[in-house]
Amino acid sequence: MAQNIYDNPAFFSGYSQLPRQVHGLDGAPEWPAIQAMLPDLAGKRAVDLGCGFGWASRWMREQGAASVLALDLSENMIRRARADTADPEIEYRMADIEIVELPAAAFDLAYSALTFHYVKDFQRLAQMLHQALAPSGSLVFTIEHPIFMAASHPHWIKDEDERMTWPVNRYSVEGERRTDWFAKGVLKYHRTIGTTMNTLIKAGFTIQAVEEFAPSAEQIRANPELKDEIERPMMLLIAAAR
Repeated sequence: MAQNIYDNPAFFSGYSQLPRQVHGLDGAPEWPAIQAMLPDLAGKRAVDLGCGFGWASRWMREQGAASVLALDLSENMIRRARADTADPEIEYRMADIEIVELPAAAFDLAYSALTFHYVKDFQRLAQMLHQALAPSGSLVFTIEHPIFMAASHPHWIKDEDERMTWPVNRYSVEGERRTDWFAKGVLKYHRTIGTTMNTLIKAGFTIQAVEEFAPSAEQIRANPELKDEIERPMMLLIAAAR
């Protein structure tokens, strides 16, 4: 079973105050890039893995998705998502995506934002999602960029131009990584970009788009706190077709 850090009261309290949770999709600087990767949703059956507060699930329905199955391990997340949603075509369900099994060919889109790096067995997940998608179905997901995960956050240093740099630790050594973020010992799983791509390909997916997201100059002007995010990629965005 995956670590359920989101039901830790201290973690959930801090997480709930992030701009992307207060302002929804508009508070996520990578959202325009994700939108560009998503297929036309009209009439599509979607599954949102790690749905959180349900922002993306509700947006999918606004774009014409026929139905959304929204899964999350956290009781706190599901409770909040249900409270904020009045749509019978969105089903919120507590589920551990580390072990969940979805029906064959039941969805046209599988979507996930910043969740798959909590999954130990990505190979199993990729194979399961491939069979759960209908022919020509789409998989679009974001994860914490492997370089970001491998960076030594507590030891930021300044280079000769006074810019912040992040030393990368053991990038080629895959497996568990623990960090202190709103709570101690948050467990994630580090995989190289190559491993992530090859796992998808071996599961039968065709890679359609890959983006190593960094904020634009316009986004940094609007939110100066993002300026350090241009020093190393923060997120990896991937679109693949069944």
